[in-house]
Amino acid sequence: MCDNPRVSATAPEKRPTVLAVFLVVGGVIGFLAAFALTLDDIADLTKTNYQPSCNFSVLVGCSANLESWQGSLFGFPNPLLGLVGWTATIAVGTGILAGARFSRWFWILFNLGVVGALSLVVWLISQSVFVLNVLCPWCMVTWAITIPTFWGVTFYNLKSGNIPATESIRRRAGAFYFWVPLISLVSYAIVATIAQLQLDWLHRI
Repeated sequence: MCDNPRVSATAPEKRPTVLAVFLVVGGVIGFLAAFALTLDDIADLTKTNYQPSCNFSVLVGCSANLESWQGSLFGFPNPLLGLVGWTATIAVGTGILAGARFSRWFWILFNLGVVGALSLVVWLISQSVFVLNVLCPWCMVTWAITIPTFWGVTFYNLKSGNIPATESIRRRAGAFYFWVPLISLVSYAIVATIAQLQLDWLHRI
């Protein structure tokens, strides 16, 4: 045991309170969007000529997405994935606020889940814009929450060392971490631009 006062242990990583609050708030919003889509999907299956409340026009609506094979990619309605995924997100955020300190393996698994969610969202965006030619309001809420969740969790894990990386990458991730809102806005702008070029939604909405 060393008693040299000049030798000290590395200070523990500060609890990511801002990220935790976002995970809780964003998770609740995402859960509500998935829940609304689930209700619409059930009603669409059980009621004749049912029109979901999110159907606003030919360009903006949920029916085309819910009734397509893309809307049940894994053999069941996609919103069920949202109900499970956003519940997990809320649980992680709540755990952090309650003082929990998760192990590295947990953060890596959570990050893999977030990467999977973003991959699915990117695919669904491409299907909505290029195949179905319709923008689903509740789906867009999910997209809008998933994107900053991915950036925030990934940059946090890189800068804190949960994801193994060089010191240079950790420093850059730490800098990018504070710019997640702006990076997310840029991501939204890219999606909006692609949708505009393909669907001309600003004139048709």
